Amino acid sequence: MTDEQQQTEPSEESDSDYSGGLAPLIIAAVIVVVTALGVFALINIDDDDVTATETTAAATTETTAADGSSETTAAPGDGGGGAGDPVAGEATYQGTCSACHAPDATGITGLGLPLANSEFVQSMTDEELVAFVAVGRDAGDPDNTTGVGMPPNGGNPSLTDEDLLNVVAWLRTLQ
Repeated sequence: MTDEQQQTEPSEESDSDYSGGLAPLIIAAVIVVVTALGVFALINIDDDDVTATETTAAATTETTAADGSSETTAAPGDGGGGAGDPVAGEATYQGTCSACHAPDATGITGLGLPLANSEFVQSMTDEELVAFVAVGRDAGDPDNTTGVGMPPNGGNPSLTDEDLLNVVAWLRTLQ
C-alpha cells in the first residue's frame, strides 16, 4: 500500500474501537427535542381554557361528624398547600421529564425510575420534590439506583420553581 493510500483509507482498527457510548445520549437528546416540539405544537391554551380546566392536584378526604358537619383535609404527602397547576405541569413534564421517565411516568429501564405510584414521590412534600428536581441527582450518588444521573431541572435550565411545582402537582394526580 502506498503512503497516499494509507492516508486516505480509513483504518479497520478504528471501526472496532467504537463502543457506542454516545449513541444512547444522542438518542435521548433526540427524544427530548422531538417530544418537546410535539407537545408545544399541540398546546394552544388561552385564558378561558385554563379557567375551565383548572384542577387541584391535592388529594382530599372529607369526613362527616355525627352532628352533620363536614371537614375536608389534605392527604399526606401533598405538601399541605395543594399549589401548582397540574394541567401546566403535565405539559412541562411531557416536554422535559418524559424522555427518561416515560410519557405516562411509568419509567424507562436504564434511564429514569417510575414516578407514577411512587413511594419516593409520595413520601415527600411538594416543596421537597421541587428542591430535589431543582438540584437533580448525580450518577455517583449512593441513592441513585439506575447509575444514570438526573441533571438539575431535568436538564432544562429554563424551568422555574413554579414550573417544577406544576410538574409535582401533575405527579400527585398519578399517585
